[in-house]
This record gives sequence, structure tokens and C-alpha cells, in this order.
Amino acid sequence: KQSTSKQQKILSFASKPLRTDVTMSAKSLLQNAENERNPLTMSDEQILEQIYSTHVHSDTKFDVDSLLTLVENTLRRSTHIVDNVVQGSHASLETIDDKIPQFKSPLCTLKQIASEMACKLPPSEETAHKTTLAILNKLSKYDWDAKAVLTLAAFALEYSDFWLLAQYQPTDPLAKSLAILKRVPFLTRPAALQKHRQAIAEVNNLVKATLQVIEVIFELEKLTSYDIKDVPALGLVIEQIPLDVYWVIITIVSVVTQIDCLITESKLRKQITLCRQQIDEAEYYRKLKRLFQSPTEIIEVLKVLIFNKAAPQPLFHGATKTTVRYFLFSKENYKIVWIPIVEAWTEQLHKKFEILKSKMPWYVVQYSGIIAGYKYIKEEWHFKKNPMVVVLSPQGKVQHSNAFHLIQAHGIRAFPFTTFSEQQINNEINWVGSVVGNIHPIINGWVEGQKYILFYGGKDKEWIQQFTKYASALANDVAIKEAKISIELFCVEKEDKSLVKRFWSGIESLFVTKVQKPVDAVTQEVQKMLSYKNESGWALLSKGPSVVTSGHGIAVLKTVAEFEKWKEAIKKDFGLSFKEYHAKIAAATIQRCSHLEIPNVAGKLPETIKCPDCPRVMEIFISYKCCHNENNANSIQ
Repeated sequence: KQSTSKQQKILSFASKPLRTDVTMSAKSLLQNAENERNPLTMSDEQILEQIYSTHVHSDTKFDVDSLLTLVENTLRRSTHIVDNVVQGSHASLETIDDKIPQFKSPLCTLKQIASEMACKLPPSEETAHKTTLAILNKLSKYDWDAKAVLTLAAFALEYSDFWLLAQYQPTDPLAKSLAILKRVPFLTRPAALQKHRQAIAEVNNLVKATLQVIEVIFELEKLTSYDIKDVPALGLVIEQIPLDVYWVIITIVSVVTQIDCLITESKLRKQITLCRQQIDEAEYYRKLKRLFQSPTEIIEVLKVLIFNKAAPQPLFHGATKTTVRYFLFSKENYKIVWIPIVEAWTEQLHKKFEILKSKMPWYVVQYSGIIAGYKYIKEEWHFKKNPMVVVLSPQGKVQHSNAFHLIQAHGIRAFPFTTFSEQQINNEINWVGSVVGNIHPIINGWVEGQKYILFYGGKDKEWIQQFTKYASALANDVAIKEAKISIELFCVEKEDKSLVKRFWSGIESLFVTKVQKPVDAVTQEVQKMLSYKNESGWALLSKGPSVVTSGHGIAVLKTVAEFEKWKEAIKKDFGLSFKEYHAKIAAATIQRCSHLEIPNVAGKLPETIKCPDCPRVMEIFISYKCCHNENNANSIQ
């Protein structure tokens, strides 16, 4: 009788001729629940602890595949005989030639296992468990899949022999005598067959299912050749196999053990599906890596990256508001293609996508799903949900894994936006023009005219007012005019918010392009400026595109306020005089902590960064920000 819950793992079986009245009630099954040898009341951990104690790691070589082939041949034909007996038919098995491998049977081992399973009366869960452990001890040096198939082979010898005799006993005298010795007629006589038909069918189906489970275990064993890093689910599979082998063997020992525990409860099929999925992903990942390492044509690269096996969708051409095929795109010298990356599409995001698509002059991928190469983009190009620009050659070779910050910092000057062009620009020492020159048209004229420019701003309006007052007085001082020094003032905070955002985005992007390079004077200047982003007040003095110095707070404010104290020195060099006096004031001013906020950009950030104001390594803090935007957690990039 089928029990419930964990009791579904096993049914009672008598090794003498089958009787339906040997089934037990749930009460009798649980009467020895406290016994540590009852698998129905043991946890998986308890079972594993006992079966691991029987296993010895060794280099024993065994042709387990050939044995499985012979077992499959034997059981496929013997279970077919049983089906005919139960159904009263004479249907023939498909005329398929069995594959007979060259194999030396471990006959003594099989007979020893068969002996362990024979005549274990009265039947009980504890007896089945004890027998299973005895078999596992005999097979201690074999791999787990071999333990299972050896036990099934030992069973197949008896089971197949029994039903082969049942088939030939009516016509073969030898078979008839042997059948009597094995009590075959007790089960195959018409009256007995009528009584036990259902039980025979259940046992036969159980044998088929047991074979099926072992085939699954074999399939899982083959999957373990893959790297567990590529297929994380294999970790669970490797842990699960010994437990499944235990239940295979105890099923064979019990014969009528319910196989559903191995097909459903043990999750073998689910694990195989998951493993196959992860193997497909791993193979696709390797395919992408090979494709980018040895590319041939950009269109093929894009198809695999975006769609893989799915049907490629036409690109939307924003300039003409039409769709185009990829082969038309390939004839162009260069184009910009926007690939929207969304983890979970919603109706709201679809609407947002359509709005953004209508505003874009370039090509847009129309694909309302997670693109095939999402994992590759995250891991190889370090995508972190912020916009990024990957530059590909016509052959599909990566020229820059993220040129977004290069473009934002230097604009068209950095074309064609390759890592080589980035290196060329990074060698330049003058960066003011490229970063801040395009935020306001008047700045380019000042830069080209080699004028002194005081850029300033901050979070404190009063500080800004004070600095504007003293800096204006300095710029219009008689001594400045007589020395024919031209000083322009540009207050970043007085402009519109979009300009302020572009200014700091430019500084951030320039820092990102330099942060992985060896630290030089320009990198230190940019880092120092970035640390001023949230200061009450800051200022940067440049001459044309060259930075003279920068500062913040009281020190730089006192530098312009106390111009009378150092004005005589400007006759030699205004920029140098400003820098030296500021350094003197800064040294006498109590230093506050320097804060450097780095955006969570695509790419690897350095593990350590030195302070822009002193030679010490900065401490690392993690900051989180929310702008209360409903689309913040799941937006289109």
C-alpha cells in the first residue's frame, strides 16, 4: 500500500511469489520509526552520512558503459515479455539489433550482489536499508554510477532469467524443469496470473523506470566533465548523485519501491534541464568570446550578440523612420546602433522605449526581450545599467569596450573613439578646453585667446557671492590692467542646471578615462576637481587650456580676497603668484577630509586611490543614491 509524504519512497516487497495481501498499512510502516535504519524517517543528511562511509576513492577502472548497454538489452526484452504476459498478447519487439559490446562480465561480483538481495524475509524498510548498505560496502571502490548499474545487472540476471523461462517453458522441457525450480508457474498459471496481474505490471513498470533513472544518472555523470564555474547547477547534481544511487539500489532491493521519488522528488529531470540550460549558456558565452577574438563581419557578430538563435529583427532607422535589413547597414562606413538593455519589459517601459526611439537619429534594435548576450556584456564589458558605447570595427572586433566617457570628456576630438585615440588624448597635458570648452560657447574664445579663466562654484551661495565680489575686484584691479593681464570669471553654479550637470559629467568622464592609467599630474588635477563636487566653494584657475591651480573653501577665497598682499608679484607671473600664495594659505589652513565620489560606471575601478591633497591612500566608503524615480530600478539603457 502506498504510504504518504516521505513514505512514498518505498513499498514493501516479498521475494516469494507476489501477493497483493503483503502490503502494509501506514501504521505498520511507522511502528519502527525511531529505528535509525528506517530510510523513511531518516533525513537525506543521515542517509548520506551512512553511504559516504561505504565509499572508498580509488583508481579502479571499469567499463560501466558496456555493462549498461548489456543491461539495457536484457531488461528491454525481458520487460517486453512481461508486458505480453500481463496483456495476454504476442506482440513482437521492434526488430532492432542489440549492440553487443566486447565485455568481460564481473560475474562473481554480480552473484555476490544477487545473493545479498535474495530471500530477505520478512520484508521491511530496515531490512532494505541494511541490504543496500551491504551492497554499497561490496562495491566500495566503484564510482557511484557503476554501483547503480552493477546492482541493476545483478537483478537483471535473475529477473530476465525468470521471464525467459516463463516464455519457453511451454515448449522446451529443460526450460520447464528450470521454471519449476524457480517457481515460475506459481506466477504464470492462469489463476495466479489473473490474481497478480496488476502487481506484476507495477513491478515491470518499476523495473523500466529504474533503468530510466540510471540512464539519467549516467547523463548527469557525463555533465560533470564541464567546469562547475560555467554550470553552477552541477554543484547540486554532484551532491545529489550518491543519494539517488542509494534510492536506485534500495528500489532494486525492494523491487516494488516506488520510482516516483527518483523522477520527481529527487529533481533529476529538473536538474538535467537546468544543467542543459546552463551548458547552452556556457557554450554560447564561449562562442561569443571566440567570435570577438576572431571576428569576420560585424553583422554576424551583432546577430549572435543580440539574437543568437532567435530570428534577427530589422533595425529601426531613426533618421528616416524606416526599418532596414542588416546587410544594408553593413554597406555604411560607420553608424551608431542603440541596443536597449532591459531586464524585464513592462507596458510603461515599452511606451518609454517608443518615445526614445522616435527621438533618436541613429539605428535602434527592435527587440522586446533580454538580449542573448546580456551576460557577456555584463561580465566582459562590465555593463552596470549606465549608458555605454562599445566601438566595433567593420569586422566586429572591439576597438573600445566603453568609449562613453571618452566621448563625453573630449567629444569629436577623440574620434574614432578607439583605445589608441584615448591613449593619444591622455598624453595631452591640457584638458580644460576639451572638458569645459563645449559647455558654453564663450569659453572656447577665452581658451583660444590664452586668457586666464577663473572657474568657480559650490553648494554655499554666500561663499559664491563672496568669491564673486573679491574675484571681480581682482580682475578689475589697476595693477592687473597695467600688467595687461586678462582675467575672465565663469561661475558654473549661476548657469542652468543642465550646464552644471554637463560640467561635472565632463570631469567625471575625464577621471574615468584616466583612472586605470599611471597617475600623472593631469590625473591628480582632475581627481582634485572631482573631490570639489560637493564642496561649499571651489575655484580653478587656468590659462587657456592649461590648469594653473585649483582650490576650495577658505584657502582659495582668501587668495583672491587678499590680493593686495601679493599683487606686487604679478609683474613676474600672475599664474605662478596666484598658485604660490594659494599654496601658502592652504598650508596654514586646517585640512578637511577629501571626498571623492566615483560613479558606478562600466569598467573596473582601481582597488586603491591616493588622496588628491596628500600622499595617503584614501579610505573606501560605499554610498547609495535614490532620486525617487519609479523607473530607477528597471530602466532602459
